[in-house]
Amino acid sequence: MTGLIAKKVGMTQVFDENGNLIPVTVIRVEPNVVVSLKKAETAGYDAVVLGLGGIAPSKVSKPYGGQFAEGVEPRRELKEFRGFDREVSVGDQVGIEIFDSVRFLDVTAISKGKGFQGVMKRWGFHGGRATHGSKFHREPGSTGQCTTPGHSMKNTKMPGRMGRNRVTVQNLRIQKIDPELQVVMVRGSVPGKKNCTLIVKAAVKKEN
Repeated sequence: MTGLIAKKVGMTQVFDENGNLIPVTVIRVEPNVVVSLKKAETAGYDAVVLGLGGIAPSKVSKPYGGQFAEGVEPRRELKEFRGFDREVSVGDQVGIEIFDSVRFLDVTAISKGKGFQGVMKRWGFHGGRATHGSKFHREPGSTGQCTTPGHSMKNTKMPGRMGRNRVTVQNLRIQKIDPELQVVMVRGSVPGKKNCTLIVKAAVKKEN
């Protein structure tokens, strides 16, 4: 599977060939370093481990640094890609060029955290009337039973922590690739805040 580790730059707008204004997300795809290769004979499956981003030697522990081959500097971000469709060796760099023949992408990231939220924002509850005299505005309402078992059931929608989950957005169309700036512009939005780490792969549900 074709994929790389990338960074989210932000959103902007571009015009297509028909003059239509298209909202796009700019993704910076710097060269990824092949950290290690996993073979079916030893690991039970074939995979390529890619790394991105430098890290100070003083912050590299011996167990963490032991997974990097001689001559390969430790990387902050590591990701394993199974079924990598390119022949690579440890120490090689893989860049934006692998998306030249790809039209759609799947992007995975950690979504923005929104803190502790009520049921109206977290689950889309409508709430009660906002008129004078109403005693039910933004409360969740009854969550349990007055008889046995007498407690709230599992999976009841209630207030709680919202966001900061692993989210994958599928089938994002590549609007433009700029090899000089090392950026890919995809149509629409992707999860995560600015400068967050993204896992960008060729779409699995679309013909590329």
